[in-house]
Amino acid sequence: MAMSFSPATSVRYTKPSPPKTLLSSLRDSCCRGPTVAKCNSTSSNVLSWSSAENYVKLKVGSIAGKPPAAKPLTGILRCATIEEIEAEKSLIEKSVKEKMEKTIDTVRSNFNSIRTGRSNPAMLDKIEVEYYGTPVSLKSIAQISTPDSSSLLVQPYDKSSLKAIEKAIVSSNLGLTPNNDGEVIRLSLPQLTSDRRKELSKVVAKQAEEGKVAVRNIRRDAIKSYEKLEKEKKLSEDNVKDLSSDLQKVTDEYMKKIDSIFKQKEKELLKV
Repeated sequence: MAMSFSPATSVRYTKPSPPKTLLSSLRDSCCRGPTVAKCNSTSSNVLSWSSAENYVKLKVGSIAGKPPAAKPLTGILRCATIEEIEAEKSLIEKSVKEKMEKTIDTVRSNFNSIRTGRSNPAMLDKIEVEYYGTPVSLKSIAQISTPDSSSLLVQPYDKSSLKAIEKAIVSSNLGLTPNNDGEVIRLSLPQLTSDRRKELSKVVAKQAEEGKVAVRNIRRDAIKSYEKLEKEKKLSEDNVKDLSSDLQKVTDEYMKKIDSIFKQKEKELLKV
């Protein structure tokens, strides 16, 4: 989404005019003794006492006829270029969309772990198994399949992990009873009662709201980043207002995505 802005006004550095008392003092010291003739000379080597440039660069060596040593002028403030400001703004926009997409993925993953009517390997995505003293996801140490619409089959890559997998499934509160035959674990999914479906529907609604809160927080952080650029004089107040308005449109778009996948999941849950 294109977002327009105008860079802040450039900062201008102005050199001060040379004090007359200083110039008079320098002239007097120069025009003593053998140097008087030089002061009265019309040669091109004579210093221009009224020149602000000579005032800034003037040194004792130049009075003796030596060229002033080259020295970089300090104190000049450089404003960020349009390209630099655009890059910062684009980085914020990119970060916002990436974070909001990850939020959508998390909401979907949470929904998939909740059983509806048919068996689904994603139901076991959230289960972690204590494997050689380290908690790992079940799907990383076992193959999970669906022999039919009402059962799951868990086949571990390492048979020594069967006991740990069985224990993790029991403690997952999914309401599943594992059948361990020493080779694989079979899970039979009981029919969902009407009350259980309503309970799960509330769980899904809560997860959807958590997703929306996450999206709002992403928007809030992005606005803070825009306001920081305003304080640095890289964006104007009007720029920030326009960008915030565009950001709200993006936020609304992701809110609608969450509503859409929530309604679909709720429909699956309540369908008998």
